[in-house]
Amino acid sequence: MRSAEMGRLGSTSLRILAVAAVYYGAAQVGLAQQLVRDQVTPLWPPTGVALAALLMMGMRVWPGIALGAFLVNVSLGPSLIAVLAITVGNTLAPVCACLMLRRAGFRNELDRLRDVLALVFLGALAGMLISSTIGSGVLVLSGALDASHFWPTWSVWWTGDAMGILVVTPFLLVLRTARWPSRAGPGRWIEAVALALGTVLATLLATRTPGSNLLFLVSPFLMWAAFRFRLAGAAPCALAVSTLAILAAAGDQGPFVGEDVFANMVTLQAFNGTTALTALLLAAVITERDRTHEEIKRVCARLAEVVSQMEPRPDSYEYPPEKHPPP
Repeated sequence: MRSAEMGRLGSTSLRILAVAAVYYGAAQVGLAQQLVRDQVTPLWPPTGVALAALLMMGMRVWPGIALGAFLVNVSLGPSLIAVLAITVGNTLAPVCACLMLRRAGFRNELDRLRDVLALVFLGALAGMLISSTIGSGVLVLSGALDASHFWPTWSVWWTGDAMGILVVTPFLLVLRTARWPSRAGPGRWIEAVALALGTVLATLLATRTPGSNLLFLVSPFLMWAAFRFRLAGAAPCALAVSTLAILAAAGDQGPFVGEDVFANMVTLQAFNGTTALTALLLAAVITERDRTHEEIKRVCARLAEVVSQMEPRPDSYEYPPEKHPPP
């Protein structure tokens, strides 16, 4: 019994360290596009990593989130107390989001419309209020941020954390259940490659063309991904589109040329939010439609079987007695 407990403890410890390492690595990616100070970015991938880890591994890995958040902020924060407070906010936000999702009956497969809506409203919009409020408040109280910049910083922090949930969490949940399609024919592979290349090229054209706003060009590829590949295609495409858009905004390219930080943030986050919602909602609706269609087919098959059992067989049919005319 003792060895079994030690094994479980060792496995949990390894998972906590793995979560901390992935959280830290995702934070370094996010910090490459900071807009307000160092802690605030338009897309904060660690929140998506944290929520996905809690949904897949359970609440026991929350220390990994806290450890990763502390290591990220210890070199950025103005003081140790401020770093600890920001770490608490960054840990509480995904934990509370996970608890709310579980309370709402959320399923990791994201194959129902209600799951996508729960992820948007409970996981992203409501849950990330905690980290943005605590983080921005701590920066103001510590003197690292002027009080007049609280709301701009809060809005960027909140939307960045929310985008991390909407873009990164679905991708990781899909990645967990991804399997190599053994029965996919050459046509399917050609279509997948064409979708990937088309999505990247259309996004580059939309976000790098100077003097014009062509962001709408991406929508057909998101629809294509959702209709043909469901969430397995929609989630990676949404992640790729959002990443390329953020790189364009950070480089002051395409529709983001000549605008101030606030205007770029509004355009960028509106585009990223629309991208994520379009991909996830379409994928969920189509998956539900497919499941309903299969259920109707099964019901019809059972009904046909019952009807066939009720029909009398020719060998069991009782013929009426033959009548003879009176002599």
